[in-house]
Parts: sequence; C-alpha cells; structure tokens
Amino acid sequence: MIAELFTGSITQFISSIGYPGVLILTALMPAPLEVTMLFSGYLAYNGTFDLILVSLVGAAGCTISSVLSYIIGLKGGRPFLEKYGKYLFLEKNYLELTEKWFAKYGDKAVFFLRLVPGVHTLVSFPAGIGKYDFKKLVLLSFLGYLPCCFALAYTGFLLGPYWENILSFLNGMDIVMIGIAILVAIYFLKIKRWKRQEGRLS
Repeated sequence: MIAELFTGSITQFISSIGYPGVLILTALMPAPLEVTMLFSGYLAYNGTFDLILVSLVGAAGCTISSVLSYIIGLKGGRPFLEKYGKYLFLEKNYLELTEKWFAKYGDKAVFFLRLVPGVHTLVSFPAGIGKYDFKKLVLLSFLGYLPCCFALAYTGFLLGPYWENILSFLNGMDIVMIGIAILVAIYFLKIKRWKRQEGRLS
C-alpha cells in the first residue's frame, strides 16, 4: 500500500542516518513535517532518539527550510512580480502593501503560523517578497517551530505502543484518498466541459 511504502521509507531513512536524517527531511520538506516528526517521536519511544533533541533538530531543519523560502521570495519572487505582476492582475503597489503588512503583522504571522499544520510553510516566501527582517525570521521561525515539533514528536512517542494499528489505519486511508482524488478529477473535468459548452453557445 502507498502509506506503508511511504512511512516505511521515512522510518528507514531516519533510522539509518539518525538526527541528520530528521534535519534533511525537515529542511528540504520532501515529506510533510507532521509525518516526519510523528515518526521521530515513535523512534524516540523505541529509544533511538532523545525526544528533546529530535525536537530541536526538527525545529532547526524547519528554520533552514524557512530561510530557503525567504531567499527565493526575496531574490526571485520580488523581481518576478515587479516584472510580470501586471499580467497576474497585481497592482504596482502590491509589493509596497506587502512590505507594510509584514512591518505591522510580520512578527505575529511568522511566529504563530508555524503552529498551524499545513500553513506553516507558506509564510516565508511572502516574507521575502515583503523584505521582512531576516534575523527576526530566523529567530521567530525557530521559536515557533520548536513547540510544534515537540508536540508532534511527543504525540508519536505516546502512540508508540499502538504504532502497528496506526499503520493499518493509514493503509486503509489509501482507498479513501484515491476515491477523493477520483471525485475531484471528475468535478474539474465537468467544470471544464461545462465551460466549453458555454463558450460554444455564446
């Protein structure tokens, strides 16, 4: 099953490389942070890792990922929007408004959004576009990611005795996810077909 192969590859990678494996996975984000840290917590339950240390490593890796996204936003995203923003219906003052927003709310956004699953990776790129203070980004990213990584790792630690049951549940979810993907594909195909028919009638 997909989930079994995916989770097995993650645990094998982390187990064979150790803490550097956690750092690589969280820095480059080839797997969701939630998955990486939950499995790291499970390995802490097995005695492979120290719970506190692996949380620190995870937070450090996430911070590296944030820095990379920030640099891309600063060096690549900003020049791109300056040149092509008008074609994306973005007004000329978009960059100025982004800078003002991050000057006013950036500290709270960079810190608190790190605690929100699925959203924590999205703030660094616009922070780069908005020229948010780099030192603050590094510090607040690490401080925001640390409790998040610890909470996930600790959850994996607590679920250690039931890990086989969790894997079975994930394997069962493969069918559900495939079904959802098919429904979404059908939905978009119907929209596309409807637009074509509408275009012919107009």
